[in-house]
Amino acid sequence: MPSAITVKGQVTIPKRVRAALALESGDLVDFVPNAAGDVVVRKSNGVKIEATDRFSAARGKAQVEWCTADLMALLRSD
Repeated sequence: MPSAITVKGQVTIPKRVRAALALESGDLVDFVPNAAGDVVVRKSNGVKIEATDRFSAARGKAQVEWCTADLMALLRSD
């Protein structure tokens, strides 16, 4: 099951391989060359990287506490 390498050097791990290794989004993998010249891909024991988007990264960072009535009054004022 071939996979093409992108110009950035990235490759998609086929679904059957991800399933066999029980890989999920954010999991780390190790690429280990062996004596035969093959490269073995295995699930890493490292820390999982949590995938975040820009909204998740900003969530809970606001320093201003608004109540709904004050916010609505601000938005509706002329």
